[in-house]
Amino acid sequence: MKAFVFPGQGSQFPGMGYDLYKSNEKVKSLFNEADDILGFTLSNVMFNGSEEELKQTKITQPAIFLHSIAELIVLQETHSPSAVAGHSLGEFSSLVANNTISFEDGLKLVFLRAKAMQKSCENSNGTMAAILGLDDKIIKETCESFDGNVTAANFNCPGQVVISGELNAVKKICEKFNDIGARRSILLPVGGAFHSNLMNNAKSELKEAIHKTKFNNPTCPIYQNFTAQKTTSIDIIKENLINQLTAPVLWTQTINNMVNDGYLDYTEVGPGKVLQGLIRKINREAITQSALS
Repeated sequence: MKAFVFPGQGSQFPGMGYDLYKSNEKVKSLFNEADDILGFTLSNVMFNGSEEELKQTKITQPAIFLHSIAELIVLQETHSPSAVAGHSLGEFSSLVANNTISFEDGLKLVFLRAKAMQKSCENSNGTMAAILGLDDKIIKETCESFDGNVTAANFNCPGQVVISGELNAVKKICEKFNDIGARRSILLPVGGAFHSNLMNNAKSELKEAIHKTKFNNPTCPIYQNFTAQKTTSIDIIKENLINQLTAPVLWTQTINNMVNDGYLDYTEVGPGKVLQGLIRKINREAITQSALS
């Protein structure tokens, strides 16, 4: 069975979407529609903006969402998914792919989410770090017992977990992870502490907007970050989408559950190929563990 997966923040690059815009009239109309909805020329920033401009959360998130839906339009001419999943921001693209929300509503939610997250970033001194080469359980338990505001935020694949929290706490716990055997602990060039309690104010804004948005019955299941479980329930989808903002992204668990449910064919829809790499590592680890058991 085929699944579509959608990337999140970090997959942006200068010039993103330009080839799609030039080669497909439907995509061109989509970009023009996005510019009208947002009230500024996002397309111009995507095509001509610098890396620094594209790193701004309020630009990054709608840009990645728009690029993903542009690719989806082209892909849907020949393929359709049996299930969808998205990494963090990618969940909103997933919900357009399975017709739970419209493109216009999805873009409005993403832009509101991005602005609220950027505001939370500016009002707090937070950051994130990638911890490489340690067991997921060790990272989670170390964060939970640590005297500081820090949490495991992204379970990307075995041996790669991103932590999130207050700057000084993240720096101190990175030293601790290095002492107990991490291969590397790398501070990430991000604007704030995503998927942590430092996003609580943004979560409140997003919650209100989600409950005002029309959600339709999905045409196929979505596996969501908050639970790593599949669902077609509109009420559950909404709650998971809200909780995702301050909770860990359970990507490793999501892919393992999808594989167990028979999804072995994945198409990454959006800029970059990050998710393909993560999925290969998750599956390779699962095969290794199966052979050892």
